Formats: sequence, structure tokens, C-alpha cells
Amino acid sequence: MASKKGLSSGAGSNAEDGSGNSKNDVLYTEAELQACIDKVELIDYHQTISLGQGLKFYALNAGHVLGAAMFFIEIGGRTILYTGDYSMEEDRHLMAAEVPHASPDVLIVESTYGVQVHASRAEREARFTGTVERVVTRGGRCLIPVFALGRAQELLLILDEYWQANPHLHHIPIWYASKMASRALRVYQTYANMMNARIRTQMDISNPFHFQHIQNLKSIDVNTFDDRGPSVVFASPGMLQSGVSRQLFDRWASDPKNGCLIAGYAVDNTLAKEIMLAPKEVVTLEGRRQPLNCLVDYVSFSAHVDFMQNRNFISRVDPKHIILVHGAKDEMGRLKSALMLQHKQLPENKRPTVTMPPNLQEVKLKFSRRRSAKVMGTLANREEEPQEGEEVGGILVTQNFNSKILSPKDLPTYTPLRLGSVISKLHVPFAGQVSTLRLLLNEMFSSVEETSEVNHRSDATDMDENTESESQCEIIIFSLHEKQVNITIGKTKGLATVEWYASPVGDIVADSVIALLMHAQSSIASIQLTSKPCFHRRSLSDAETPSHKRPRIDSMLRLFHDTLLHQFEQSSVEASYEARKVTFEIKTDASLDSTALLGGDQLQCRVDVLFEEDDDYNAKITVECSDSKFAKNIQECLRGVAEAGGPVRL
Repeated sequence: MASKKGLSSGAGSNAEDGSGNSKNDVLYTEAELQACIDKVELIDYHQTISLGQGLKFYALNAGHVLGAAMFFIEIGGRTILYTGDYSMEEDRHLMAAEVPHASPDVLIVESTYGVQVHASRAEREARFTGTVERVVTRGGRCLIPVFALGRAQELLLILDEYWQANPHLHHIPIWYASKMASRALRVYQTYANMMNARIRTQMDISNPFHFQHIQNLKSIDVNTFDDRGPSVVFASPGMLQSGVSRQLFDRWASDPKNGCLIAGYAVDNTLAKEIMLAPKEVVTLEGRRQPLNCLVDYVSFSAHVDFMQNRNFISRVDPKHIILVHGAKDEMGRLKSALMLQHKQLPENKRPTVTMPPNLQEVKLKFSRRRSAKVMGTLANREEEPQEGEEVGGILVTQNFNSKILSPKDLPTYTPLRLGSVISKLHVPFAGQVSTLRLLLNEMFSSVEETSEVNHRSDATDMDENTESESQCEIIIFSLHEKQVNITIGKTKGLATVEWYASPVGDIVADSVIALLMHAQSSIASIQLTSKPCFHRRSLSDAETPSHKRPRIDSMLRLFHDTLLHQFEQSSVEASYEARKVTFEIKTDASLDSTALLGGDQLQCRVDVLFEEDDDYNAKITVECSDSKFAKNIQECLRGVAEAGGPVRL
């Protein structure tokens, strides 16, 4: 029950306000309604509205009434299509609903008609006009209850066109009794350009909503309305629950010459739904019973999809989850069963879920995790197409649930971010020798760059005479990891400075360098490496002659030897050393290919490990063996040893 104070729920009341409504029953006041209207914003179809925090949407034509829209919503990286009331049938004045180009994750769709199927439009129009003509030609009055907006305009177009084509009906008046409908009609006349091609074509000649045979009743008093002759009256509301349509029905229902034509959807527990079941009697608004003698017919011109239209739309949209709303429980359940039966032929992982939640019930849906990012900027500006599996390096930026990969220099262009860096510096006490640190750094890391600068420090003259000359007059700088980590020796007496750009790799390398600085001045091995020999002259035996092999190559060759001795028996491996090379002869009965054994007893393999001149880190490993699988295993094993024993590659 609507009142000037607000809208009432119609429930029982305890304390009543001046309008007769319980204060507890008022759903909202007129002031609250006005405050809501003030917040309404006008948008166009296909205009994307972004609200921030990953929420944006745009509207699509729904075809239900003029201006009706379904909404395609993107929130949290997921998409939802909410149809509201929609129609897939182009009628006299409206276009059919649009189908979005993208498939949503969730489809919230109406289920008004469940599995019911409408008759063809031509058949329904013929039945509608024929029923109206049959009533009025026998002298009766035909009541057509309609909603003020939507189907009323469609039926007016149909009936006005039918009256024009049948001159014998021109003397019978058609009345349009609804103040709201008359205002809605002016809107239709104004926005005819938003309707279908048929209406737009007629607009070039004349406005099709300027009816020739239909008159508008701006106000009607049912008690004084002159209804002595045949006539047709469109009146609201469409379900006969109150208002002019109910008053006229109560007045005309007992006369068998009259007729009531229900042309729209009727919900349960309304008079329109009740008389469709053809009862003998009906109860008037005053509460008295009277016989139902007039003709009652139902022709659906409802602007809601039937089962076939709904099913085809759902198939074209192809959602991952379907939520049914706006329908009677039984009809909704039948539609759910039909959809599940249709999708049963699909693989289980491709079947959409179908739910029909009651009001206020929370719906929880499961989504497969999607991880994708757009490559933008200079990373995407390339002549060749990227190959599948090709690695792309950049900064991953996620904003409003959308991810993109950018080059650091493109950050200001495509994001509000700016690139910065943190430089860390640590002073480490260092009293060791630069030569020792150089050796340890080259053993630990590859691509160590070394530069020097002139030392201008004031305390240079105070240094020990035995200090190496390069430390006395030079600042030595070791650079690692593409100069992201730098070690400075000699700038300040007794201190080494480690400076690096903070990053996961840079931090790890800096920690390793600091450990090497401590090791270079405290371990026994470092003392032995840098100790000076005595200068007493004495002859050396052949056994005491220093080896010309470099210490690192010698240790690596022996490491290869020890590895093979652990894999095979000691008597099975023979080694022959040269300056930068070692050759292993292996005899074993552990062949992977039985046909490769010599004489059925043993397999022989020859392994050569060679370090090229001026390359102390990359070993060339070759294996000759009649068992190719066995040879490959040995080669991969020794390559793993070489990689593990070599310096860290940055």
C-alpha cells in the first residue's frame, strides 16, 4: 500500500502513523526516495563505467521495455552478466536483447517462464485481435489490464493498426485509462530513435505513437464512466489487484457479453492469475461475491523470454556458472533440470553449474585460477613474433586485478609507479692481502672485473714498508654481478667497503663477499697462500720441483679423478696427467647395453678432460665408449662436477 508518507509492506500494524500505516511497516519514506533519485546518473549503452578497486561495468540493450538494460560487470578479475528482465524477440517497436561478445564467468538470468514456450508472434496477434473483435461486435466491453510501461505501448500499436485495417470497427472507441501510461507514451514519442528499424522508418512519415483510433482518458471516474455501448479499455494495473482495471472488472465481470483479455505475465495470488483458472465466482474489492460470466482469455505478450529463447541465449553466452532468478520456484526448478540435462553431454570439467538460490541465501562459486599478464611497452615492441615457451623478463605490475609485464623504463608511462633503487654500503675491517682476496673472488665467482684508481688518502705514508706496492699507491675495486656489487680496497686504511644495489641476488652476493673478506685474512689456507718463502739458496730435487699446473686446474683434475674412483673400483680407473689435461681409462662390467661388453666380460671407456689455454673454468669433457648410454651418463656426471666446482656465474 503506497502512501504519501512512504511505501508500506502491507503487514499488520501495532502503532499507526497519520496515513494509517504502521511505522514499522514503512519500507522507505518519501525523503529517502527523493535522496535515491538524486543519485541517479544517466549512461548510454556500451559506455564503460569504472568505479575503481577493480570494478567496472557497461550496459547492453535488454529489449524488455524502452531503455531496459542488462549489465556486464567486471569485478575482482571476474565477469558477471546480469540480464534482469530481457526479451530475445523483436516486436512492433523494440529491438531484441543484445548478446555480449565476451563469455562471462557468472550469468544471473531470469527464469520467469521456466520451460514454457510461447506461440508464434503472428498466431498471438491474430488471437488477440480476434478476441477483441468478437467481444465488441456482440456489443460487449473488452477490458485489457496492462502495465503502464512496456506491453501497453506494444498492444496499442497492434490494435490501432488493426482498427485502421478494419473500417467496420471505426465507430467503436478504444480508451487508454492510465495517467502513468500517458506520461510513458510521451517518452516513447520522444525516444523513437532508440527503437527498432520499423519504428524509425515510420518516424520519417509520422509519429506511430500518435494513434488515430485510441483516445487517452487523463482521468476516469468508474462510477460516472459512460459504458453503455461496446468499447475497448486499456487500464492499469496489469494484474487486477487494485486501481481502475480492478474497478472496471468488478463492474463488467457478471455480463456474458463482456470480455477480459490478460495479455501479460500474472503471478500467483493475484486476481489476474485466479480468473485464468475460470472460477465460477470472484470477490470484488468491496468483499462481495459475484458470478464470473464474462469471457476471460490469456494471450501472452509478456516481454520475457520463454524457454527456447532463454536456453539459446544461455548457450550463446556460454557462462561457467548460471544463477536462476525472477521466477516461481516450480518453473525455476524445471528450467534448472532442463539446463542440466542439456549440459550433461558436455565433459564434466566444461559443464556450467546451475543454481536457483532463494532470497537472502549466500551463493558461493568456485573458479579456476587464471594467471595471465599483458606484455606492454618496449617489451612488446619487437619485429619478430614471440615463440611459445620464450622467457620474458620485466616487472610484473598488478592493478585492479589486471596484470602487465613492463620494462622498468616504461613504468612511468603505463603506471603511476616510479623506479627507484636502494644502495647499501658496509665497511668491513680488512688487514689481509689484496692478492688473497683476488684469488678467492675468482675461485668463487665468474666475470670478476678489476679496476684501480690513484690513492690520495692522507695516511698512505704511514703504511708498512712490507705492504704490497699496489696497496700503497692504488685503490683496488672489484666489481661483480654487472657492477651491481663493488668491493673497494685501499681507500681507507684497514677497511674494505662493500657497496651494492639492494636486490635478492645482490644481497646474496654481498653476503658471500663479506664472508670471503673475513676468510681472506683469518683462515689457515689464506695464510699459506700468501706467506713469503725464505731466500736461503739450496738445490731442489726433481721431486721437489714446483708443478707448472695452476693450483685450481690441478684441484679440478683431481676432483674428477676422485669422482670416478667413487663411482668405480679403484683398480678399474687409471689416470694419466698432463699439464692441463687428464685421461682416464675405465674398465667395468656395469654396462647399460649387454651387447657392448667385450668378450662378454668388461666394458672399456676412455675419458679426456681438457682445460684450454687461458681458460681455467671451462673443461672440455669427451667420453669414448661402445655403450653410448653409459658414456652419456659419465659425461653428464663429470659436467655436473665441473659446474659445481666452478665459480658462481652471475
